[in-house]
Amino acid sequence: MAGSTRYIRYIVFAFVFIALIIFLSSGSDGAKKVASAGQMISEQNHLWWGSQVAGGGNHEEMASGQNAAHGQAEANEGKADAKTPVESTTKGSSEKDLEKNPTGGATAKWPGKSSPSKGKTGAASDTTPHSKTPELAETAQTERMNATFVTLARNSDVWEISRSIRQVEDRFNRKYNYDWVFLNDNDFDDQFKKVTTALVSGKTRYGKIPTDHWSYPDFIDQQKAKEAREDYGRRKVIYGDSVSYRHMCRYESGFFFRHELMMEYEWYWRVEPSIELFCDIAYDPFAFMSRNGKKYSFVLSLYEYVETIPTLWDSVKKFMKAHPEHIAEDNSMSFLSDDGGNTYNHCHFWSNFEIGNLDWLRSDAYIDYFDTLDKDGGFFYERWGDAPVHSIAAGLTLNKSEIHFFNDIAYYHVPFTHCPASEQERIDLKCHCNPKDNFDWNGYSCTARFFDVNGIEKPKESEGN
Repeated sequence: MAGSTRYIRYIVFAFVFIALIIFLSSGSDGAKKVASAGQMISEQNHLWWGSQVAGGGNHEEMASGQNAAHGQAEANEGKADAKTPVESTTKGSSEKDLEKNPTGGATAKWPGKSSPSKGKTGAASDTTPHSKTPELAETAQTERMNATFVTLARNSDVWEISRSIRQVEDRFNRKYNYDWVFLNDNDFDDQFKKVTTALVSGKTRYGKIPTDHWSYPDFIDQQKAKEAREDYGRRKVIYGDSVSYRHMCRYESGFFFRHELMMEYEWYWRVEPSIELFCDIAYDPFAFMSRNGKKYSFVLSLYEYVETIPTLWDSVKKFMKAHPEHIAEDNSMSFLSDDGGNTYNHCHFWSNFEIGNLDWLRSDAYIDYFDTLDKDGGFFYERWGDAPVHSIAAGLTLNKSEIHFFNDIAYYHVPFTHCPASEQERIDLKCHCNPKDNFDWNGYSCTARFFDVNGIEKPKESEGN
């Protein structure tokens, strides 16, 4: 009897289910209701499985999977959203097409002041926009600057730069969704694009460096350059025998800001592979720089290897003599020299972290400065780094008030750490750095000199160092 009752119940359920299907399908809105239900299920699958397909799926799967890449933090805030499909520019665009639209079809989402491009400045590759959560998008549209992160990387750097991206996104960019420009002297592969696009909350853009920006200029004696590298190698100077390192330093010194993807922006934040941010960044550093008249910033400073720049200051003095109009009235010569400019004390801002103004780098003052150094050949005959090149330019062509030290951006790049001195600040910003690792007041750091030159009171933690 119980079994018969059970069977009757099953039959009744079946009739009810069939009747429901007929009802949903019969009305004028029935098909729409069924389609909507299917779409909801599909969307839920994307939300649940987005992180699974991001590593190997197509661009649409990669975009929807970005929520998972942001982790639990956004989910807790109730702000996780499904991303829109990404767009790509057509690879291999002709130069004629690029002249009409330098981004190969992509439009600058946040247009702003930028200097005109002179000549060929590099090929735009892919642009991958993301939709934003409504709450954060509203904030970004009212407060965001015309700015981007920029990274010089190769395909083999994908996992190291992924670590850096997560640091930047988790500590800052998930609230602002700034773009990220990746530059390479070769083509980026699909894996690099998929992984980085899945991690970045803003648009990711991929550019190839033009050959003439990553090769020997015609005024360089390549045999002399080769002999110099061999000599550096024998003396075991770090990167002394490397060709690619020299091209990288020259490119970062004089060309990255002229790449056509970068020409759309006014501000940049340089990020390198395997860095770490120890504290939350509770405000927009780009907006801070703009509001306070800053054009260059740093978190770490130190002395350059003397062997790598024996004649750099000679070229600098040549520039100062030829272009006195470019020297700022309230400059930072006392940070760079102990004898009024006769010699260089080798202090520089460590450029693997820098936030700066691109219009300054594109100015006549900086271009004249770089061209003077470049013509003297020290990038190849010696081993000039971009850090002292940028630092000297900032120290001479900017007023002291235009250079900023970001004490509250806690940062690590092997082997040095910047950690805020204030315990309360570290607590407020959810920092996880050990203040004992702070390099600022180490004898090899130049940060104490920067404080002295600018009349900034040092924290008590600096005493005895």
